[in-house]
Amino acid sequence: MTSRMFPAPWKAARRGGEEPGTAPPGLLRPARLPVRDILALGVLRLRTRPARALLSALGISIGVATMVVVVGIPASGRQALADDMAQLGTNLLKVQKSTDAGSVRSQELPERAAAMAARIGPVRATTAVGRLPGLTVGRSDRVPAGETSGVSVATARGDFRATLGTRAHAGALPGSDTDQFPTVVLGATAAQRLGITDLAPRDGTAGPQLRIGEHWFTVTGILRTQPLLPELDSTALVGWTAAKEKLGFSGHPSTVYVRARESALDDVRAVLAATVNPERPSDVTVSRPSDALRAKRMTETAFSSLFLGLAAVALLVGGVGVANTMVISVLERRTEIGLRRALGACRGQIRVQFLTESVVLCLLGGLAGITLGIAGTTGYAASQGWPTVLPLPAVLGGLGSALGVGALAGLYPAVRASRLTPTEALATA
Repeated sequence: MTSRMFPAPWKAARRGGEEPGTAPPGLLRPARLPVRDILALGVLRLRTRPARALLSALGISIGVATMVVVVGIPASGRQALADDMAQLGTNLLKVQKSTDAGSVRSQELPERAAAMAARIGPVRATTAVGRLPGLTVGRSDRVPAGETSGVSVATARGDFRATLGTRAHAGALPGSDTDQFPTVVLGATAAQRLGITDLAPRDGTAGPQLRIGEHWFTVTGILRTQPLLPELDSTALVGWTAAKEKLGFSGHPSTVYVRARESALDDVRAVLAATVNPERPSDVTVSRPSDALRAKRMTETAFSSLFLGLAAVALLVGGVGVANTMVISVLERRTEIGLRRALGACRGQIRVQFLTESVVLCLLGGLAGITLGIAGTTGYAASQGWPTVLPLPAVLGGLGSALGVGALAGLYPAVRASRLTPTEALATA
């Protein structure tokens, strides 16, 4: 050790006309260690015992990494949801008839419900969807009657793209140009269940064929996943006119989707039920699909709070490990402490030395934990196709927690080391 680490214990003070360098009784003060020397003393033990330092910092790293991950992953999910909702819009309303007896007729709206909703001033686009329950869906005429393969059948008309904000994964969207033809557009889940991944012509036909009821339909499109409308993912959509002529559709929609101006959404929602069903507006329910997604995210936030609690426990366990390491370090270094005290080091300098060692140890663990947390968040977000979001308060909070744990863990060992007298410390050498 250099002499700089053991500076002269006393510093001369001046009083009145006394000469500099004199040391009147009662006015002597201990010298201060430079910051560079304090840091050198703090990391000296970590450099000579790297394995112990690594194991001690591991608990802190796990706690900080957990904290960053459990904050970063939900934040990335929320950003992905916000991006989806910004693309699809939160100004979408869903109109349905209240079910009272569980019958099909109880779910029907007036035939002109979508057209009547379109008359409301702030409404930008509407789409009517009618359900056709109980129809057999398959890729062969050998499929038993009533077998749907988990795919429901519906028909749609109106401005499908502008209203629902959906896009086609392959082929085209439902539209008026194919309304009267036996064509079908599949939701993402429906196409997967039926084994249709592309629309390439096969066996001399124009494309994949589906047997719906007693008629063949050509698949002309596959939709992308619908975050706001998951019920459409497992649906096969046929043309409105074709559904009437071939599948016995009554013409009454079961659901009307309405896209309105965001600023007037509440006003539209207030008059929508009376507009689509003037005779019995109480039988109509109007919902906002984005509200369900927000409720889901609130539930996920509750689980995030639970994981944050687990991260706090991990930090506590890591802090106990660091405190244990520092106590053992004090016991092992009693000779060094006694020698420093004999050379003039005061109690404050001993406390600062051990406290700095503990804080540096936890700081290194915190930095490693932040690195692991960022890597974990980035990897998970990439696997889900989400943008990576790392809230700055979470990163800074993790590092601050590590420093706080280091200060608390090193406080008792530092005080204990400073209370050792030179004779007591050297006597045990």
